[in-house]
Amino acid sequence: TEIYTLSLHDALPICDFELVRTLGVGSFGRVKYGKYKGDGNNYAVKFMKKHEIIKLKQVDHINGERTLMAQVAHPYIVSMIGSFKDDRYVFIVMQVITGGEMFTHLRRARKFSDEQAKFYGLIVAEIFGHMHESNIIHRDLKPQNLLIDSRLRLKIADFGLARAFTVPIKKYTHEVVTVWYRPPEILLGASIYSISIDIWSMGCILGEMATGAPLFAGDSEIDTIFKVFQKLGTPSEQMWPGVNELPDFKPNFPQWPTRGWASIRNTAQQVGLQGIDLLENTICYDPKRRLSARRALNHAYFQRSEERRVGKECRSRW
Repeated sequence: TEIYTLSLHDALPICDFELVRTLGVGSFGRVKYGKYKGDGNNYAVKFMKKHEIIKLKQVDHINGERTLMAQVAHPYIVSMIGSFKDDRYVFIVMQVITGGEMFTHLRRARKFSDEQAKFYGLIVAEIFGHMHESNIIHRDLKPQNLLIDSRLRLKIADFGLARAFTVPIKKYTHEVVTVWYRPPEILLGASIYSISIDIWSMGCILGEMATGAPLFAGDSEIDTIFKVFQKLGTPSEQMWPGVNELPDFKPNFPQWPTRGWASIRNTAQQVGLQGIDLLENTICYDPKRRLSARRALNHAYFQRSEERRVGKECRSRW
């Protein structure tokens, strides 16, 4: 268990941190690795320029990010230690994860073993189960936002695009989720959506971990939606009620036939029949048909004892 002694307040100077290197670039800021001189501990410090926050009208957005990170504490979510500011920047100080991004591990391994893919997939489902029950949508799941800690456990990071939601669902921007993991309703211009967008992204990650390649690696929004059509078939009203009403859906889109995941490349060989069923119930057109994160947790694909232990251990700590 990590122990943090840092006490944050608005007057804390950034020079109290020995900043070593950049860890990554988030939605609205740069994250650096550094040691706090006051306690000798290492932290991840996110820098966000005040004038850019104001210029881009992101004040509420940044305040929301800090609030949500404080609200959504969980063993598999990167912990926010606190936040402070100076004349130029707003800083968010977070738990540092030394193992690196899943993206790096996955590219190095080419694909994860069956056991690894299930282990990490179950953690993602556990995280989203907690977040969605807390009325939070992440809206930016991708391998770069999944970090591997020193115990080879997964933690999700970057809440820059996350939002709290209420019922009824209000309109949101469709400029969310990295395009390869963006669900078809958002690619087609929907501004009303809910937690099912995270489920689509989760399914994409599951498939990528098992097969070693992104499922819908388009070089633009239109190229990505066409790659979705090529694998799932061009949607119709029968397949997806309401698709014709989406702002960017065109009746003259190319018509690709419906294909099942079992017939796509080597998917069945990599994930098995139970994995195919999970993909078909997470990566499907109609958002209403997608499994909830909690239902995904109980899917037969995750029933091996090692994977199940993750959820039990996690819930026992809460």
